[in-house]
Amino acid sequence: MRIISGIYKSRKIIAPKNLPVRPTTDMAKESLFNIINNLYYFDEVSVLDLFAGTGNISYEFASRGTEQITSVDQDFGCIKFINQTAEAFDMPIQTIKSDVFKFLEKSALQANIIFADPPYNFSDDQFAKIPELVFKNNILLEDGILIVEHSKHTDLSNLENFSYSKSYGGNMFSFFEAT
Repeated sequence: MRIISGIYKSRKIIAPKNLPVRPTTDMAKESLFNIINNLYYFDEVSVLDLFAGTGNISYEFASRGTEQITSVDQDFGCIKFINQTAEAFDMPIQTIKSDVFKFLEKSALQANIIFADPPYNFSDDQFAKIPELVFKNNILLEDGILIVEHSKHTDLSNLENFSYSKSYGGNMFSFFEAT
């Protein structure tokens, strides 16, 4: 994987092969950040990266100047890799090793941008639980956006607070906003 833009532009990050991850493709990531770039100033937002995996999305935000980034994943290897990479690049990424659903149930943390990249084989109920918990527990700040990445075979448009979705190859991003 590579960082698309910012101070670490074109830097390649090679994750260990044994991590249970499916990183967002460069094409999809570039398209996603083009959307976000038109909505926010990166140095003025806080980011919550759920199901962070390799930290791919967190690194992109850090490279673009975001100072408040929290990455949540339940896999120790993923958290360890994100911590090592963030330290090597001097990126302001805080990690939390936790089941994402348990984290969302009890967290007092709030963010402007919440990105969730759960396993594509999640059930519809598991996908639905992400925006449900984010909005029920007021984790998204006013004028913020929740972005859930999923396969094109998953339809989240019927969920409360759904705004729109964008498709990039086999990847979909569904956007949710407070109403």
